[in-house]
Amino acid sequence: MTAFLDTLTIADGIGSIGAMIVVAAYFATQMRMMNSDDLAFPVVNLLGSILIVYSLLENFNLASMLIESFWILISLIGIAQFFRLRRAR
Repeated sequence: MTAFLDTLTIADGIGSIGAMIVVAAYFATQMRMMNSDDLAFPVVNLLGSILIVYSLLENFNLASMLIESFWILISLIGIAQFFRLRRAR
């Protein structure tokens, strides 16, 4: 285990924090502690995905980069939709 931990980089740590943020947001919506219609949900997902992408720039994986790119795009759409709906009210 120590040998594995010695191989981890700062980028790995940042990506791991991003993954925990994304999972925490999903968990919070499932537990009804966060509403997916609130601004916090896409913002938290965007932050987590950006941190994961940072780690992927050091340890590239095409499939992971694709999913995170879509996650970022969907989060940005969610943020834009929040402000568009708020302005319409």
